[in-house]
Amino acid sequence: MSHSPESATSNFIEEIVAEDLKSGKHTSVQTRFPPEPNGFLHIGHAKAICLDFGLAQQFGGKCNLRFDDTNPVAEDTKYVDAIRADIQWLGFQWDAEYYCSDYFQQLYDWAVVMIKAGNAYIDDTPQEEMSRQRGVPSRPGEESPHRNSSVERNLDLFARMKAGEFQEGTYVLRAKVDMTSPNMQLRDPVMYRILHKHHHRTGDQWCIYPTYDYAHGQSDSIEHVTHSICTLEFEVHRPLYEWYIQQLEIFPSRQIEFSRLNLTYVVMSKRRLLRLVNEGLVNGWDDPRMPTIAGLRRRGYTAAAIRNLAERVGVTKVKSVTDFSLLEFCIREDLNKIATRTMVVMDPLKLVVTNWPAGTTDLMEIENNPEDASAGSRMVPFSRELWIERDDFMEEPFKGYNRFAPGTEVRLKGAFILKCEDFVKDADGNVTEIHCSYDPDSRSGHDTTGKKVKGTIHWVSAAEAVDVELRLYDRLFMVEDPDGQATSEEKDFVEFINPNSLHVNHAAKAEASLGQAQAGDRFQFMRKGYFVCDPDSTVAKPVFNMTVNLKDTWAKQGNS
Repeated sequence: MSHSPESATSNFIEEIVAEDLKSGKHTSVQTRFPPEPNGFLHIGHAKAICLDFGLAQQFGGKCNLRFDDTNPVAEDTKYVDAIRADIQWLGFQWDAEYYCSDYFQQLYDWAVVMIKAGNAYIDDTPQEEMSRQRGVPSRPGEESPHRNSSVERNLDLFARMKAGEFQEGTYVLRAKVDMTSPNMQLRDPVMYRILHKHHHRTGDQWCIYPTYDYAHGQSDSIEHVTHSICTLEFEVHRPLYEWYIQQLEIFPSRQIEFSRLNLTYVVMSKRRLLRLVNEGLVNGWDDPRMPTIAGLRRRGYTAAAIRNLAERVGVTKVKSVTDFSLLEFCIREDLNKIATRTMVVMDPLKLVVTNWPAGTTDLMEIENNPEDASAGSRMVPFSRELWIERDDFMEEPFKGYNRFAPGTEVRLKGAFILKCEDFVKDADGNVTEIHCSYDPDSRSGHDTTGKKVKGTIHWVSAAEAVDVELRLYDRLFMVEDPDGQATSEEKDFVEFINPNSLHVNHAAKAEASLGQAQAGDRFQFMRKGYFVCDPDSTVAKPVFNMTVNLKDTWAKQGNS
């Protein structure tokens, strides 16, 4: 989405914008990102954000942020604040901030114009009967008995609706378009409904509210949006938006549709996400298992990785589903370049270096990131007692096992080569510690032994180790298409939630430097994966969320 207008790889929207500028239809580009503040943004919105803001940047134009706040029942200022924060975190800044509620009076005045022109009428038909009258695309609908009522009656009732005389559900204002159209959006859609609800910005000033389909196109027109970018489901709405603009003779904003971003193992319906939150199936909108931008951020995803995904997926009109593994690839690619390598032992087993002097400590120099020489190195304490991973020792190793076993030699990362001499078991036969000897001539960077050992493992000095909490996340759903599979099997989508999507490890031992980690700091835990320090973290108990494994384990399982 960052191609130049002349690029051979420009997407079709870029080509349209470039042609409009070249032909003189427009002298500048104005786009907008128009979320409804009724939930947190998810990764599908991220693609739209990258496109809306990216087009404006590319063509030297402007992009507004407009909150389409026409439904006071579901909207809240907390969502407004979250949306602002997410856009800025992704790396974009809007030129102006607007609200559809800024235009409530103008929209009302235009509705009066429509009534006077005979293009809108008040209807008290019950909702179920109205739906029946609208029919199906293959045959014409039935006209409401009030479709041809007088202008005077309609103006009177509309003014009384605005004055608050009527209860919710008693009257609506409908556009008089075409009840015979095969496009159901044109069959006299509702323009206004009565809602005695407090609005997050206008308070109790209004008790009638415009529908999204009435307000959206006119809001674009008011802001002189030259290119109104929408997802494909709004393609059938475009003729209605254009009809309103034609009747009102206002600025003709051009709508262009593209395919939305869909990911496997994810639901992105706000209604479904809200249910997950409200029923406690996740721990809030920013739960790291959620596809929300807030959730991905808390899980350790970077803005660069999400922008990269949007770039890789591209802009087309073809409906498709992107494998979640591509998002994971993007974050691995980014974190590999920027994440500090550290050592954390998740399932600790005591290792005693029998020939190391008791009570003494030496410092081992370990590079922070082999991909970035400027990241430097740090000194890590090495002592007689260490922690290693339990699965880095095997009493009876299988063929090809290159870690500790009786009599084998293994290098400790950044330290020495050790030989396993003995081990200790408890009464239940569990190995509780292993005894090894180190070769003093084998220090990393200064090895004079000439030994070639196959295994290198991570470790942590027991005396300096920090106890940390690890939150190990997996995909929230067990199936690729939770919505589709639920529909086909007549099940509730929540039945496909992965019961193992979160495992909390309280036993992990980390090197001392991680005790100073701040929320948002990202690391590669050697041989384990990428992690981020969680906002719940304290000096007394650091908490880290797993962002992603080092490798795609789902592909190995044949699940992706």
